Amino acid sequence: MSVVVTGATGHLGRLVVEELLELGHPAEEITAAGRRTDRLGPLADRGVATTRVDFDDPASLKAAFAGADAVLLVSGSELGRRVEQHRNAIEAAREAGVGHLVYTSAPRATTTSLVLAPEHKATEEILAASGLEHTILRNGWYHENYEQQLHQARETGAVVASIGEGRVASAARRDYAAAAAAVLRAPARHAGAVYELSGDTAWTLDDLAAAVGEALGREVVARNLTPEDHLAALLASGLDEDTARFVVALDGNIRDGELADTSGELAQLIGRPTTPLVEALRALV
Repeated sequence: MSVVVTGATGHLGRLVVEELLELGHPAEEITAAGRRTDRLGPLADRGVATTRVDFDDPASLKAAFAGADAVLLVSGSELGRRVEQHRNAIEAAREAGVGHLVYTSAPRATTTSLVLAPEHKATEEILAASGLEHTILRNGWYHENYEQQLHQARETGAVVASIGEGRVASAARRDYAAAAAAVLRAPARHAGAVYELSGDTAWTLDDLAAAVGEALGREVVARNLTPEDHLAALLASGLDEDTARFVVALDGNIRDGELADTSGELAQLIGRPTTPLVEALRALV
């Protein structure tokens, strides 16, 4: 069964290809697609086909998807442009006769107030109208999103946020990759499914500080600021205003419980518990 993975030059896409190989999927039936094919050399060395795709170039998408039984559409990274880019990919998949499309979305994309969700909601609507057989993977937060805080804590001995008593049910990027690989291996079994994927445990800021401290081997404290003080601290650190306000808005979503759900569906898909936070942080160290 032929599988195309977009975004294979990025962290998640590359891990999905590696998971497929570890599951025994024939390398010659996998195509790793990305904008920079020079970065796909390690996968090509393992027998995986590689090809260039650009979400802004529909012809490249259609050529890459031709004859594919399944395509993983890893959501793009260009905020504000993703709806158009995803539409290009979905239309190309339909025109190329793709058998099944798997899309990486956001938690409760159609109902959440999460600031990242609107583009995912619009993409899900485009996919529903396309007529393509599909599966939606609503990926929750990644442990790896806290790499910057890990480095800051090494220098300052603190993790700083404005999440209040909010919790985050994050999981490792490899956990989400394993889920995508499982669906790609048997797409018909997951046709029409919408999976809410998250870690097994929802942690607090104090829990994050403890995990960071354990990973670093030093004492780390949690500094839970008001949104106003958090914004001021981010601006004082040199962050531009748009990015700083975005970070504070995300913390507001966490404070409101938007990333706290522990559905258990990720562990069910991958057939094992999700990776503990401290284990992923140790790997980053």
